[in-house]
Amino acid sequence: MNATERTPADLLASALAADPGRPLITFYDDATGERVELSVATFANWVAKTANLLQSDLAAGPGDRVALLLPAHWQTAVWLLACASVGVCADVDGNAAEADVVVSGPDRLDEARACSGERIALSLRPLGARFPQPPEGFADYAVEVPGQGDRFVPFAPVDPEEPALIVAGAEYTAAEVVDRALGDAPDLGLTGPGSRLLSGLPYDTWKGLSAGLYAPLAAGGSVVLCRNLDRLDEEALAKRVDSERVTTTAR
Repeated sequence: MNATERTPADLLASALAADPGRPLITFYDDATGERVELSVATFANWVAKTANLLQSDLAAGPGDRVALLLPAHWQTAVWLLACASVGVCADVDGNAAEADVVVSGPDRLDEARACSGERIALSLRPLGARFPQPPEGFADYAVEVPGQGDRFVPFAPVDPEEPALIVAGAEYTAAEVVDRALGDAPDLGLTGPGSRLLSGLPYDTWKGLSAGLYAPLAAGGSVVLCRNLDRLDEEALAKRVDSERVTTTAR
């Protein structure tokens, strides 16, 4: 970390400058058999497009709150970094009725309808596919995001001391997210570039978010993010650890 890395978006920018081709997130869903690998460059492109959608089309900016009603998933990671890029506060599993924007997976649409602001729905289908039929009252993320710009510049500089994340009832500034992620990295076995953490933790706690995104990003490593990991037996898990060159785990 250097003195300019005060927000999660800064960490991503540094990773992009250092080695854009290296893997950042490898996602498995063991209920569907899906596997997706995103390099730093590919992930950053998704973040830029999503941040443009958030800032321009959804008119979100610093001081706004975005409720993320999403599981541990590579697209959730994209939204977390997009929120950080714009300077809005990402409220994980937050109250949709109190949010300016809500982003929901397919199983939480009824809950998300409590939001009186903009509503985005994610199908969470393999390869980021569209809904077969768009949910009423929602824009389909897979329809809206492809046409967004590949470069993102915030309308206003992101203040690292402003609220950036709410999870499990605790609020963190952008700088606190970075500092905590860096502090967590050694305890998680992340020793720097080349470290590869397999996480089966949900995204509904700081520990899950740190292991599943922020700490690997801060340490210059990568994450193998596994949803429904309990579907694997120990033999299958051991094979994944070996095939994915995992160096440490969080389960």
